[in-house]
Amino acid sequence: MDDDYFSLQAILADNHKLSCTFALDVEGLGYLEGGSEPNIQQHAKVELPFWLAQTLSLNEFTTFPLPPPYSNRVRSALNASAQSVKLSNLVGGNGWWYRWGRRIADVLDDEPQAELLNMLLRAFIGRLPALQDLSAHHASSDHSIPESGAGTGEAFRDGMEGDERELGEDAVVMTHREWSSVARLTHAPQSSLLAKNPDASSKPGTMRMAVAGQAGDSDGD
Repeated sequence: MDDDYFSLQAILADNHKLSCTFALDVEGLGYLEGGSEPNIQQHAKVELPFWLAQTLSLNEFTTFPLPPPYSNRVRSALNASAQSVKLSNLVGGNGWWYRWGRRIADVLDDEPQAELLNMLLRAFIGRLPALQDLSAHHASSDHSIPESGAGTGEAFRDGMEGDERELGEDAVVMTHREWSSVARLTHAPQSSLLAKNPDASSKPGTMRMAVAGQAGDSDGD
């Protein structure tokens, strides 16, 4: 079974609309055009949700161009400055740019498929440092990426799509835990640090070793 079968994100991605052109006459599907005609004629253009467009395309009933979020214009913008592109504007604030792109790639022929997957990968690699910086910036004071703000980091946040937002939230929580561990160690009473090595007061450098020892103990918990 497909791992995405019960995924809400996959369901939302599959409901994005594609502009499809029918390659032949099809009986009984006229209702897709919203009119009273019982059949669809060859060359008719219809907006269809991806889950339906995928099935029709794989059976060679329809064709479709790459949707605007993956156009050459977007590709050029990503190549110029991946972090400046507002992916949320391309697929909606709660949209899934990477996920939908991957689903579309499944329907394409080998060459366009490779080009689209490469576009997704390069975009993610190019945007990852900004995502890491944003998560680290907010981790010490909050468990989540804020909903509003100013500055370069916040401008990037406004342009994050669904997968990036989920990844960012997870990174904030993980980084916050790491900072909390460091804070507890830094503010621990000196006596407790020395307790790791009773002779620390008489041996040069052992204070540093005691701290390292406590950090190692924390990692093992």
